[in-house]
Amino acid sequence: MTTYPFSAYLYRLKHIKRWSLMRSTMTENVAEHSYHVALLAHLLCTIGNELHGKSLNAERAATLALFHDAPEVFTGDIPTPVKHHNEALLSNFRLIEQMGAQRLNDMAPEPLRPVYASLIGTTEPSAEDRELHAYVKAADRIDAYLKCAWEVAAGNREFAVAKQQTEEKLAESAMPEVEYFLKHLAPAFEMTLDELSAQVGEEAKRPEVR
Repeated sequence: MTTYPFSAYLYRLKHIKRWSLMRSTMTENVAEHSYHVALLAHLLCTIGNELHGKSLNAERAATLALFHDAPEVFTGDIPTPVKHHNEALLSNFRLIEQMGAQRLNDMAPEPLRPVYASLIGTTEPSAEDRELHAYVKAADRIDAYLKCAWEVAAGNREFAVAKQQTEEKLAESAMPEVEYFLKHLAPAFEMTLDELSAQVGEEAKRPEVR
């Protein structure tokens, strides 16, 4: 009987820590990050569809997001300042990530590999996936911003500069979906549970905001 370690490796993403160079009040792993990015990618696409008349496949975006960091089970999470130190390093890291993606896909049962190849990124993306990858990237950046916002709100100034830099990057995206999220949804992430509960009561009295 042939055993395929594909799923077992994916489950090990929970052992890959993020923000390794930063002093955090709460640790974060790649598995939970991937879940958050999937939620955010789906939400951004839904905002695009419902508020801006687009026809984005939110379910596909969420699925792409779930797998967007899958090769890190081999490479680990490389801190952004290290990865982007210079073009040569970035190019080498991209190559390593591609090799990790191919290795992971080869661990799936052969009949399933074509499906996961498009999710992990070992094949050329379709036109639809290329569009959705922009939303996954935005969701990835928003999740980083929210982590920074949480840490700063908890009094950890270690993340103050990272928060500002990430916010600037999000503004550069010029995506109306991102702007909407930052204006109407992100502020709640810096509230306490009591403040959130009070906000729910207030929202029930307000007209819909668009």
